Amino acid sequence: MFTARFFQLFTGICATAVSCHPQPARPKVERVVLVHGIFEDGKAFDSLKKRLEYNGIECYVPRLKPADARDGLENLAQGLKQDIDTKFGKEEPVGIVAFSMGGLVSRYYLQELGGAERCETLITISTPHHGTKVAHAYPSKGARQMRPGSEFLQKLKTSENTLQDIPIVSYRTPLDLVIIPTESSYWERAENHSYNVALHPLMLHTKAVLDDIEKRLTY
Repeated sequence: MFTARFFQLFTGICATAVSCHPQPARPKVERVVLVHGIFEDGKAFDSLKKRLEYNGIECYVPRLKPADARDGLENLAQGLKQDIDTKFGKEEPVGIVAFSMGGLVSRYYLQELGGAERCETLITISTPHHGTKVAHAYPSKGARQMRPGSEFLQKLKTSENTLQDIPIVSYRTPLDLVIIPTESSYWERAENHSYNVALHPLMLHTKAVLDDIEKRLTY
């Protein structure tokens, strides 16, 4: 729940846009959709986007509107579906890498709007799969849906079977001050990885995280 400007302040501290491959690798997933979090515009994905494009992966960063989720996460998921269909057509396979709230929006798109049929992989970073108490601090509909025990989260839990055998990874930090409790980013359906990163937004600028994502999406 930080602005993109906050992300940029810390980019140089613990991240690099340099690919972990000395030479470009082959794409395992040819098209990747990068889904941003609340109050953001997608610029926080710049480092990861450069890495993936270096390896020949076509990246698309749609804008979730309104960014404060005032109209609900379902509305953002509908917009995400429309954006993906417009960019890549309705059948071309895509991978999804989503940060924070973007992970819940992506899950709704996959689980409730048919997106799972075309998804090759789902990667979530610091996503409150079981909600976050911090969401009580903001009054928008989308924030209410991110509170622990919300009807929205319960619905996602009951429709997880639609994901079938899609490879899913969830990254988290036990030092997160936005996802509270921090264990909320642990998703039983996913392959989970924890990194001791000082702040929620720095997960998208941490070399070890970016390296691992890059390796999963390339040969």
